[in-house]
Amino acid sequence: MTARRDLRSDAGQAFPIYITAVAGLLFLALALFAVGQAGATRNGGQTAADAAALAAAQDYRDQLRKGFLEAIANGSAWDDLLDGRGLGGTNACDQAQWFADQNGADVTDCSGPDFLPTSFTVTVKTHKPVGKTVIPGTESKYGEATAKAVVTPRCTAEPPAPPTERPDDGDKGDGGGGGKDDDGKDDGKGGDGGKDDGKDDKPPIDLLCDGIDLTIDPTHLDLFPDAKDLFSVHLAD
Repeated sequence: MTARRDLRSDAGQAFPIYITAVAGLLFLALALFAVGQAGATRNGGQTAADAAALAAAQDYRDQLRKGFLEAIANGSAWDDLLDGRGLGGTNACDQAQWFADQNGADVTDCSGPDFLPTSFTVTVKTHKPVGKTVIPGTESKYGEATAKAVVTPRCTAEPPAPPTERPDDGDKGDGGGGGKDDDGKDDGKGGDGGKDDGKDDKPPIDLLCDGIDLTIDPTHLDLFPDAKDLFSVHLAD
């Protein structure tokens, strides 16, 4: 009888310990869940920041291509544009906000283009907070993240080819220097038989893009390369 009373007494004393241990494990599980929930919110914010920064850089890349194309067509300087700068003001950050919103966040800061290298840095804040958990204060905590995207030129300009000499056309008999018709009147035609439209004044532009030769013909700008062929966009480490 004494031994039975001792066993019941030990079981009664152990029961509160079991309850305490189970409660502790339950709280630990809820705390880990809160940490995971906070991590998921933070990861969502980072995804939004990455997408926003890439969107800004890609929009700037498209503007660089447009500016480069216009410079060649106008015969103006294009060296800085090929190096990824020289655009001046840009609205690329407007694209950053749109992509951040699609990923559940708002842009709180967007800076760029920063030189050099040409880049955009975007900071976002998630639309939704972490939420209520066993850890106090998480219901008012939002995910914040920052990402940087870099625009890197793929091409470098090669030195222009030396001009080719035309054969001497000084002595062409009666074909040179304009002519007259049978009545002795000037036919109005020069030695080349017509007017120079100026299209041949712009020599081809030779580029080296990722080790591959690329020639841009200013008279056929409809074959102008895509923006991705001229510049790469990637997230900075």
